[in-house]
Amino acid sequence: MLAGGAAQRLGGADKPGVRVGGRALLDRVLAACRGADRTVVVGDSRPTVHPVRWTREDPPGGGPLAALDAGVREIRAGAGAGQTGADVLLVLSADLPFLDEDTVHRLLGALADAPDAEAALLTDAGGRDQPLVAAYRATPLRRELARIAEERGTLAGGPLRQLTGALRLTRVAAGPLASFDCDTWEDIATARARIREHGTVLDEWITAVKDELGIELDVDTGVLLDLARDAAHGVARPAAPLTTFLVGYAAARAGSEGGPEAVAEAARKAAALAHRWAAEQDEAG
Repeated sequence: MLAGGAAQRLGGADKPGVRVGGRALLDRVLAACRGADRTVVVGDSRPTVHPVRWTREDPPGGGPLAALDAGVREIRAGAGAGQTGADVLLVLSADLPFLDEDTVHRLLGALADAPDAEAALLTDAGGRDQPLVAAYRATPLRRELARIAEERGTLAGGPLRQLTGALRLTRVAAGPLASFDCDTWEDIATARARIREHGTVLDEWITAVKDELGIELDVDTGVLLDLARDAAHGVARPAAPLTTFLVGYAAARAGSEGGPEAVAEAARKAAALAHRWAAEQDEAG
């Protein structure tokens, strides 16, 4: 993951640390590739919600080719004894607030389905290649980086098209927002406004809370919202948050083997109780 740019269009701000929806841009991108065997971030070290290895390009600020080479070298250095590193490398920039796991899986799947391809690149809505939202086969990637370094004498300042132009590519069309990157404060404002739209704000909030608390459990939010409604209407409004908390606590006591099913079962029991409680009130009325 490349996170060491100068961010000149942001006035030199620490772009990976800029927050969208309460989460640093870097952490948002890390969440999209949490299933990686190893993650290397090329940039200045900082706290992150997921564990990573850190490195810097030489010289710092040497551009995306130099940063990519530094990351590839660190991946190999972090491999176990006798290993050469991963066969496929996912390469991402750290300014993609809406990148998700589905897009990552589509890139990896496209490369797996095209055995002759050496890289799978995301293309944006205008059909433009996004070489920093891509999956690369490690061997040809290292080969071309070495070739460019030999031809130019350095990777610093080199354009990414020198790399992608020499590789056999397959392409994956981006979803509506997956390739949206934040280069300006206007982009940041647009991203912050988008996550607060009615159709997405709840999913964004739940994801942010799970990342903040280190939770990877996927649950049916509709079930919990229905439970909160039943508790609020059938018992009292303060019962809604307290009941959902107790459901979470009960699911946690069930242990890791319970998973989403434990949450669903605890919610079912609590909802049934809320309905019985409300029925008694109706009978009394």
